[in-house]
Amino acid sequence: MISSDDLRFIVALAQSNSLAAASRALNVTPSAVTQRLQSMEERIGFRLVDRSSRRMVLTDEGDKLANGGQRVLEELGDLIDTLNSRRAEVSGHLRIVAPLGFGRRYVAPAATQFRLLFPNVTVSLMLFDRPAHLGEDGWDLMIYVGQLRNSSLISHVLASNERFVCAAPDYLARVGTPKRPKDLLNHHCIALRENDEDVTLWRFTGTQRGERETVRIKPVCSSNDGEVIRNWAVGRAGVIVRSEWDVADDIRAGRLVRVLDRWKLPSANVMALLGPRHGRSLRTRRFLQQLHSTLTPLPWRQKNIVQPLIR
Repeated sequence: MISSDDLRFIVALAQSNSLAAASRALNVTPSAVTQRLQSMEERIGFRLVDRSSRRMVLTDEGDKLANGGQRVLEELGDLIDTLNSRRAEVSGHLRIVAPLGFGRRYVAPAATQFRLLFPNVTVSLMLFDRPAHLGEDGWDLMIYVGQLRNSSLISHVLASNERFVCAAPDYLARVGTPKRPKDLLNHHCIALRENDEDVTLWRFTGTQRGERETVRIKPVCSSNDGEVIRNWAVGRAGVIVRSEWDVADDIRAGRLVRVLDRWKLPSANVMALLGPRHGRSLRTRRFLQQLHSTLTPLPWRQKNIVQPLIR
């Protein structure tokens, strides 16, 4: 006899590369995972995990059970969502994926408030530097910052967000302030490697005449973490392109200066992408409302930071 708990257990094993990783996912000790695995194998009469491999690999029987179990659990979840929606009950497990920096600053606090409002919902928030690379089965809601390419998923714009060219005042005093995008070729530029963008090709459009100018920078430093490159810029290491949500406080405080204000970069709006199955559940819709409330009005535009300090 196999229960829904057994199916969740084998699915957790299938999504992990070791018993230790499975124990963390299940929030139990590794010994508890081993004991439960042995008990389940004895009960159903065949091995689920190949012990001869250094990494945890499911046997053919274990793989079939995990794949079938995943489908059963999804169908069960859909049924529960349907019943809960009929009585307007917000419950179940909400899986959220978000970028590292934006997720820490805005999505995590919204999740805290959401749990206070709806205590019958459990939440998992996973932060990645490239969330768009994840498969569509591992999340219900993805927060994405930037230009989305060729997505067939349902998307909602949560907040407008521009990109600014910034540098520290001391750096500009030492090296000079760029007047046109091509002047960046004579500067120390720093690149943020995120999503699937060509991060060394900076495209500008003039705000007055609409002229276009493209610059291929040669970064002196690069990182996949936005906080790292922002700290480098504050530390006078060079020029960055960064979302206004991340540099607004630094510009207001004078730690960074916006340059090339008469040139506009492609925007990087904050979007919510819905998963193919549970993305339409009542808990997902309610969290979207919570997050939209958190971002309205836009926190990074509560004070005027659009005007540059140096021209």
